[in-house]
Amino acid sequence: MSARYGFIHALYQEAVYHRIPEARRLRLHWRIGERLVTGYGEQARDLAAELAVHFEQGREYHRAAHYCQQAAENALQRYAYQEAITHLTRGLTLLQRLPDTPERLQQELAAQIMLGPALMATKGMAAPAVEHTYGRARELCQQAGATPQLLHVLFGLWQCYLVRGEVHGARELGTQCLGLAQHEHDPAALLLAHWMLGVTLFYLGEFAMARAHAEHGIVLSNAQQPYTHVFLYGQAPGIGCLGHAAQVLWILGYPDQAQQRSQEALALARELSHPYDVVFALNQAVVLHQLRREGRLAYERAEESLTFCTEQGFTQQLAMGTILKGWGLAAQGQGDKGIAQMRQGLAASQAAGIGLGRAPVLAQLAEACWHTGQREEGLRLLAEALAVMDLTGERWWEAEVHRLKGELLLAQEGTRQQWVEAEECFRHALEVARHQQAKSLELRAAMSMSRLWQRQGRYSAAYHLLAEIYGWFTEGFDTVDLQEAKALLKDTGGTLSMVRLPCRS
Repeated sequence: MSARYGFIHALYQEAVYHRIPEARRLRLHWRIGERLVTGYGEQARDLAAELAVHFEQGREYHRAAHYCQQAAENALQRYAYQEAITHLTRGLTLLQRLPDTPERLQQELAAQIMLGPALMATKGMAAPAVEHTYGRARELCQQAGATPQLLHVLFGLWQCYLVRGEVHGARELGTQCLGLAQHEHDPAALLLAHWMLGVTLFYLGEFAMARAHAEHGIVLSNAQQPYTHVFLYGQAPGIGCLGHAAQVLWILGYPDQAQQRSQEALALARELSHPYDVVFALNQAVVLHQLRREGRLAYERAEESLTFCTEQGFTQQLAMGTILKGWGLAAQGQGDKGIAQMRQGLAASQAAGIGLGRAPVLAQLAEACWHTGQREEGLRLLAEALAVMDLTGERWWEAEVHRLKGELLLAQEGTRQQWVEAEECFRHALEVARHQQAKSLELRAAMSMSRLWQRQGRYSAAYHLLAEIYGWFTEGFDTVDLQEAKALLKDTGGTLSMVRLPCRS
């Protein structure tokens, strides 16, 4: 019957609507809502946004809030994050009109937990709105004694703390989640906790433990559906574990295994077609190309990531992609252009409140400045990077910061004192890398020290230092670092044999 009636202009509809007495409008909205629910049955959730309006105007605030949440779920399934935020914000406002009951508390808690990932995707994980949302959810969990929901909330807070660079606070949250998950004997919660601790320990420079947690997470993820809890967490935990496992494996000296994990993460993200996971996996792949010193591949993947970020409005990943694209340009010889791009991305990440990764980016900027002849600026950036590491506790790139400082000191061609300082930097880089079991970073530090010792005529020490770490590797011999190490060993060995030849009359 309704198909027989319609308005030829919205103004007519508005005029007639406001001529209806308020009490009658209230009853009509309520009756329309009831009729739609009855008529559509289980399919009524497809009309959730419309039902929310009718029940709100009919002053059925409890049901209106329920349908706001359902409309948000519909929006999230289409990855319409901003629409979901609008529905959830409206639903939370409506809940404030209801009495303070356990039922209302549970409804608000569910809405806050759903709101968190949508805010992260659009505003970034370090946004004040994200911390406020999860902070409120944590209060509600404490009031309700809701342990399963508390795990989701702690995860959200962990992301916020980690991205802001509060690494030690993030570790405490990860440890708390692991304890709760073990107590609940929940495989999904265990996956989440292993993911959290694996990532956090990586940034703290505890690579062996980080690898163990990441591998535990991958095993648990393989036993579950890969899209489990995507909407609660904002991304698939399995993809998170795979992406970070790739970086850990490279650091520990397994470049080929790292490449395999990175490809698995990207393939799974594309299979799920979840936009944030695709961007995350792309950026993690770019980071691995960066570690492997593959400038062209890093640039191409960063371009792809930036396209996704722009389409979806992912501010945090957009800043990261901009930095990575700049590094790719610098690595291909476009130093000035690359430096400008990296500075742009770094400024955007700072504006978004992102503190994580600042020290490594400053070190990468310093390296680009070194290759463009800006040595003083490079040293200034490295000093800033060291100060940031002390402030945040982020130590995964510490060995490289010290190594690059030594290289920049040598590049100045200055006094003997600078040579002494450079050697001390290389020695410190070696100590840090060995303590962290970071074989790839130890290799780089050993190459820098070997070159210095060659210049000083200490050929035997240079050869044996580099030969020991090079001999440890069992894979990745096509990577730039290992190829350079092989060439340096050959050069050093040849020079050493010439020095040892007896003098002939």
